[in-house]
Amino acid sequence: MNKIQLVGRLTKDPELRFTPGNGMAVTKFTLAVNRPQFDKSKPQEADFINCTCFGKRAEAIANYVQKGHRFGLSGRLQINKYVDKEGNNRWNTDIIIEDFEFLQDKGSGIDKNQSNGLSADYGEDLTPVDDGDIPF
Repeated sequence: MNKIQLVGRLTKDPELRFTPGNGMAVTKFTLAVNRPQFDKSKPQEADFINCTCFGKRAEAIANYVQKGHRFGLSGRLQINKYVDKEGNNRWNTDIIIEDFEFLQDKGSGIDKNQSNGLSADYGEDLTPVDDGDIPF
């Protein structure tokens, strides 16, 4: 099982790009996640975690999230290996986002209950149900 859940704040505005060929949206950003603090006399420490999202979700993140916004995500850990210019093996770690929530405080322009960039407004699609025949 490869499942990660994180809550943190963006260290800078997300970077939106499109892949060559099929033009799929890709958003990258770094999330600052506080470590558990067992000794309150020491300063708070954080991990800075690289995150990547693809498709419509990537576009929603790029359009609605900014530096400093609180953000929750779930996804998977991906470790990529490459060879640098000097021929050395290098690795980088990334979280591939599968789901997310905007967690920004009120007054920030982001609805706290908004998720995946889609509104939960059902409007006129709901039909009232007569519950008069329910036996309890």
